[in-house]
Amino acid sequence: MSIFNKLKSKKDEAQTDEKFKGGLATGRGAAATAPAGSTLLIKQAWITEKASDLTGLRKYIFVIDKKANKSEIKKAIESAYGVKIESVNIINIKGKTKRLGRSLGKTPAVKKAVITLEEGQKIDIMPA
Repeated sequence: MSIFNKLKSKKDEAQTDEKFKGGLATGRGAAATAPAGSTLLIKQAWITEKASDLTGLRKYIFVIDKKANKSEIKKAIESAYGVKIESVNIINIKGKTKRLGRSLGKTPAVKKAVITLEEGQKIDIMPA
């Protein structure tokens, strides 16, 4: 048990050091004080034929965290890509029930954000 106590005490010391060094805040208002971790909200770019057609209208689609809201997404994308965003629209897609023989399964639910950029802005997200 002494090994576990030592590991636990080291973990507690690291957490207290992180609080005083300006680490990520926890609790109420944590999202407003932690812009560095906000890029974790963006999971990946949604690259489809329809999404690539929308790039001509300055609209880009991203898969995002299910708990993220519009203002958090706007801050995360502006900091990650260095662009100005005009509007953010969110789409929740429920998982579908699929069947393979007798077994039933479910596809994962996804939350997407449609980002409209200001005039003259562009994001290069297409893979090379």
